[in-house]
Amino acid sequence: MNTMRNSSSRPAALAILMVCVANIAAAAPPSAATLERGRYLMDGVVACANCHMARGPRGEYLADKGMSGGMPFDDKMFKAYAPNVTQDRETGVGKWTDAQLVKAIREGVRPDGSLIGPPMPVEFYRHLSDDDVNAIVAVLRTEPAVRNAVPKSTFNFPMPPSWGPPVKKVKAPSRAHKVKYGEYLSTIGHCMECHTQRDQKGMLVTASLGSGGRSFPGPWGDSVSRNLTPHESGLKGWTDAQISKAVRGGVDRNGQPYKPPMAFQHYKNIDDADMAALTAYLRSLPPRPFGK
Repeated sequence: MNTMRNSSSRPAALAILMVCVANIAAAAPPSAATLERGRYLMDGVVACANCHMARGPRGEYLADKGMSGGMPFDDKMFKAYAPNVTQDRETGVGKWTDAQLVKAIREGVRPDGSLIGPPMPVEFYRHLSDDDVNAIVAVLRTEPAVRNAVPKSTFNFPMPPSWGPPVKKVKAPSRAHKVKYGEYLSTIGHCMECHTQRDQKGMLVTASLGSGGRSFPGPWGDSVSRNLTPHESGLKGWTDAQISKAVRGGVDRNGQPYKPPMAFQHYKNIDDADMAALTAYLRSLPPRPFGK
């Protein structure tokens, strides 16, 4: 009798053991490679701190306050503030699960179901690969908690029900396909967010992709995005080295410094291989007149 009872309980015990092992695996810390990738993306092409880093009155970084947000964005369609993405449980994202963070980044949906509005470039972040978005989340988990209650953003237009269908599995293109991988980098770096015109509804005008001409007023004055296409008014005649210096050094081919909000203080961390892929993609764009 006892033998039969013990034998029949083995499957249940095994199932419990498997669940425990699965939970331990799920809670395992991210690998060093994952954290390295996440930091490379955040400190480089994705440039998260360009919006989320706390800033002083002149727009300077307040490193001691980390990515606790608060940067204002004034636009005719909204008055927005970058949210606190530190691990503070009350004013940041410390209570959010990893899955909720991924959904916020790629779909623009908070845990309570509300939408994150512009200028969060959800339409570009939807294309972040599973590996890359998880690497970014892993690094966000290392952000020290900083209490900073950010003002509520307001929008002068009706928010849509969603920013698109739920994002399913996403895989990054192979680095062997230079132009496609460069397009991926341009997308997750949301280059065209600033370098493409928008219509009256705030939607990207894809027919003018990369042609620039958008105005970005701020503490730096008025900054106008340049034409990234291989047109006479754009990058035609520029060498790869000149394009690299513009992106990573914030200096045009005549030696003139660019103004913010271009995140060249982060783009300087883009490695040579990624810069070459990004340049190859920009050269593949159809030439378009400035702002057209």
